Amino acid sequence: MEANNRGTGRLPAAFLTPGSSSFMDFLGAHSPEMLPGNRKLPEGVVEAPHGTTIVAATFPGGVVLAGDRRATMGNMIAQRDIEKVFPADEYSAVGIAGTAGLAVEMVKLFQLELEHFEKVEGTTLSLEGKANRLSTMIRSNLGMAMQGLAVVPLFAGYDEAKEKGRIFSYDVTGGRSEEHGYAATGSGSIFARGSMKKLFRPDLTEEQATTLVVQALYDAADDDSATGGPDLYRHIYPIVTVITDEGFRRLTDEESQELARTVTNRRLEQPDGPRAALL
Repeated sequence: MEANNRGTGRLPAAFLTPGSSSFMDFLGAHSPEMLPGNRKLPEGVVEAPHGTTIVAATFPGGVVLAGDRRATMGNMIAQRDIEKVFPADEYSAVGIAGTAGLAVEMVKLFQLELEHFEKVEGTTLSLEGKANRLSTMIRSNLGMAMQGLAVVPLFAGYDEAKEKGRIFSYDVTGGRSEEHGYAATGSGSIFARGSMKKLFRPDLTEEQATTLVVQALYDAADDDSATGGPDLYRHIYPIVTVITDEGFRRLTDEESQELARTVTNRRLEQPDGPRAALL
């Protein structure tokens, strides 16, 4: 959609007409072809890079969301250092699993959706409202999902009203479920979830929660070839984010490196990874 009207410097009428606080509704009404779900795909099987695995865990006062760095295309590693965890706004974040290109585009549209609502309404959506908006966006991608281009994110944030961290998972139809304690999505999710099931407890500190999610990604990479573990040689480490009442924060590369080295060193010392040694 062009921002100016034939070089006159004036915005098109669509931009000046009061309407919905949803940017997706606005785009769907005036330029529907720009929505990812409305694009025509070539016939036949479409090969595209896929990203996995995303994990999350709550702790008193917030939530941790993390992802590995590998993207695969069939049996090949398409990218070793892809980013899969992004801030949605100041108090929430989304981690992507599935078709990487579409997932990143959906995240950018989701960020714009939340920003647009805040500018139009003069207030932010509740965390529940944000989760519902993301559900609608995933549902609009159902046609592509049926052709193998699915996007299945994990959404987490700090609920200012309830004063706690919350996690929401989705299926390809946009079905939404709130997860309690911990969650995982992507090809390595079954192994990551099993790891967190053994290590999670409600009274984790922030440091323990970040260690837990890195440990879960390490365990997932141990059994799932599509999940990339900490790469100490290339200095590629999981992306770990923390969301509290102070907002979204991404751990620095140095902090992620320290977590990864702690987990790998302890695993070398005690291969079974007993709870007492890790947390």
